[in-house]
Amino acid sequence: MTVIDRFEGEYAVLETENGMITLLRSELPEGAAEGDILLYRNGSYTADKTAAAKKRRQTRARLRRLIKGDKQ
Repeated sequence: MTVIDRFEGEYAVLETENGMITLLRSELPEGAAEGDILLYRNGSYTADKTAAAKKRRQTRARLRRLIKGDKQ
């Protein structure tokens, strides 16, 4: 899985299974955002919006459980 970690100027920092990589922002699909999950096919990246939405829901649920646990 490849995730957009952050943008630094004209570059995107991606988190991959093998570590962090940097590539030009222009090599990403239009509208790509931090947290998007990317698929690399046929020499280019596409955003997997469904997988990204699922990952965000899981992260929010985990955060809610952590916050709720602190109040007990």
